[in-house]
Amino acid sequence: MSTLTQGRKAYAERRWPDAVGQYTEADQAEGLPASDVEQLATSLILTGGAAEGVDLLARAHLSYLADGDYPAAARCAVWTGMNLIMQGEPARSAGWMARAHRIVEDLPEPCRFEGLLLVPAGLGALYSGDGAAAAKAFTRAADLGRARGDADSAALGVLGLGQAKIMLGDLDDGLALLDEAMVAVTVGEISPVPAGIIYCAVIETCHLAFDLRRAHEWTRALDKWCDAQPNLVAFSGQCQMHRAALYRLHGAWSEAIAAAKTAQDLAFRGDRMATYGGFYEQGEIQRLRGDFDAAEASYRHAQETGFPPQPGLALLRLAQGKPEQAQTLLRQTMAGIDPGYRRLMLAARVEIELAAGDSDAARTAMKELAALCATIDMPMLHALAEQAQATVLTHDGDPAAALVLLRRAWSRWLSLDAPFEAACCRALLASLCAVLGDEESARLEREAARATFAELGAAPALAGLTPDSVPARANDAIRPAAHPHTAHPHAAHDADTTVAGALTARETEVVQLVSAGLTNRDIAVELFISEKTVARHLSNIFTKLGLTSRAAATAYAYQHGLV
Repeated sequence: MSTLTQGRKAYAERRWPDAVGQYTEADQAEGLPASDVEQLATSLILTGGAAEGVDLLARAHLSYLADGDYPAAARCAVWTGMNLIMQGEPARSAGWMARAHRIVEDLPEPCRFEGLLLVPAGLGALYSGDGAAAAKAFTRAADLGRARGDADSAALGVLGLGQAKIMLGDLDDGLALLDEAMVAVTVGEISPVPAGIIYCAVIETCHLAFDLRRAHEWTRALDKWCDAQPNLVAFSGQCQMHRAALYRLHGAWSEAIAAAKTAQDLAFRGDRMATYGGFYEQGEIQRLRGDFDAAEASYRHAQETGFPPQPGLALLRLAQGKPEQAQTLLRQTMAGIDPGYRRLMLAARVEIELAAGDSDAARTAMKELAALCATIDMPMLHALAEQAQATVLTHDGDPAAALVLLRRAWSRWLSLDAPFEAACCRALLASLCAVLGDEESARLEREAARATFAELGAAPALAGLTPDSVPARANDAIRPAAHPHTAHPHAAHDADTTVAGALTARETEVVQLVSAGLTNRDIAVELFISEKTVARHLSNIFTKLGLTSRAAATAYAYQHGLV
């Protein structure tokens, strides 16, 4: 088998380092045709050699022109421009996009890859907050891709249209379009680079829509996609960044730190898009643990990417006893940020404005957060809104009304398997019960919160947990957060909190995975939780169902139609 043939085989099997080695050897020996140069470029980009890969894409473009294959030359020009955007070189990117447009315009026949030309325009409109213009561009890209048989432009168009619809408030249609784009990826219709782009964009958009179920599902799918491609660098760092966010959300803070550090390493090796998330997520855990100097450094590293590390940095200032600085930081950021990211900061805004003494601003942010629930019907958003309302009502001196909302929020965090947020609710519940004269309930809530804070290592929250002064954080789940506790005696669970009788939704998932033969470690990886949390879930399951073994739990799952 010739070296060139081995390179093509390695590329087809997605063994990217082998493809780079074989193609490079063949190129040095006898040169490569344009299509193989393009595949060598792609292999380099995927293994972290973005700069060299872009240079080879330019070479492939020129080779296609020399061969008279103008549509392929246009495609190469577009992807050269797209990769330059990801490398932070907008001027060079614009030049390559202009070249691609000129080639397509000069063709006597319709170009198969014309839809790709509309993707950058759609992205520009999306990033500037013009959802209508973005929807128009991406619709055209998808239509051209389907009509002319280019799966990449069709899928990227569907992805962008979904993002635009979510921006415009059409959540259900937008999320359905994201799922449609992902189907094209998972069935293998899409080229490697656009497939990675779609994975990461879908997960990010799910977080912006507070859709944790989809975020979990597609992060796990991305995880498996990356694992199936040895030595993949591009997109792998972003995968670890998303893993870190989910681990943090579910209280697996050590695992979150490990994933964040892996994301940073992969960012250094070439996946630049993972830089922000790798450092931001690390900073979040450091802040929650009380390591403020380390958190400061992590947030500063994240800020070097050009995106503000908020609300984390503002919450750090609040934790340092500087509410006015926190207020200024968050106000400045929210004044000029994309609406999708702005809404992730509203809960923190409520807390910070109250701490800084501006109750009117806090109330305005709380109302904006509550209004979002009418268009984004997601448990996490409802929990944040209810917790924010309870915090404002507590400040306004209405503990009875705050108590009702806070119990509802606690129930939602419980169903989302969010230990820190649930504990914060219980801490504030303790304070409210004490104000209302229910000292026994106050003691029970305070002890439950203290146990969770201690287990997580949440030193600042633990230190603030006193009978008369309790932290009320309705925001640490944010950014783009989660571990069940014993049921509150007065809490009314949401309809979706329990299934199969006594089991919560998370416990049902654990039973299903046990019945599939997964170990505790496998289950922890699948659900982005710690092994300790898996063991606790199993203990709760065995107690609730009167079982004593995994085999008995498996039998229960089959008898009750859970698998």
